[in-house]
Amino acid sequence: MRAEGVTRAPAVRTAVVWDALRAVLAERAEATGRGGLDIVDAGGGTGGFAVPLAELGHTVTVVDPSPDSLAALERRAKEKGVAVRGLQGDAADLGELLSRDSADLVLCHSVLEYVEDPLSALSAVAGVLRVGGAVSVLAANPVASAIHRALAGQFDEARAVLDDPSGSWGDRDPTPRRYTAAALAELLAATGFTVGAVHGVRVFADLVPSRLIDGEPGAAESLVALEQAAATHPVLRDIATQLHVLGHRS
Repeated sequence: MRAEGVTRAPAVRTAVVWDALRAVLAERAEATGRGGLDIVDAGGGTGGFAVPLAELGHTVTVVDPSPDSLAALERRAKEKGVAVRGLQGDAADLGELLSRDSADLVLCHSVLEYVEDPLSALSAVAGVLRVGGAVSVLAANPVASAIHRALAGQFDEARAVLDDPSGSWGDRDPTPRRYTAAALAELLAATGFTVGAVHGVRVFADLVPSRLIDGEPGAAESLVALEQAAATHPVLRDIATQLHVLGHRS
């Protein structure tokens, strides 16, 4: 499996996530004897992950509340010559939209920050997963938000992120909540998952000017390698823009 994206920038931003997905898909394929797995992308939007997964031969369903996003998903899938099923709904609706024990992998990327009830959403995910299946959770990190607000000169907002239990910097913050690694692990454990390794995503990618990536031959590849090395670093991981965790249903 290759990292997502045609241009170099998206590949840099998602390489660490694709590394983790590659590993869990290979593990699940070996365990089941099925090369093509059943995957659900909750909040999958226009198919940035779903369409490449379908290109790899997996059966993919996207559940998203936006009809516009689902229409864009359909166009993207058609352009790539693959079939991806799109269903309108929220993550908490998975139990109503999909059969129980029907998925090998559920993606829950940039969803828990916005859903009304994160516990209900992850409980719904657990219900559609088969035993041995996994959920891929990607969520915004409050520590990174504090760093980014400080670099923008918004020092009061940076302090507010650190003080707020939800990791929000104020009423104008477009992200209602953010999660530390400990908070994500606690949420997954509370909904019955065995928590796997935590990876930092976009440790450096959001801090490096795009001109340095696009203007230097080999720079994007070197930055990907740096992101992969930093993803599990005990200090750098915890300042990443996003945190990625795999939870397994036992």
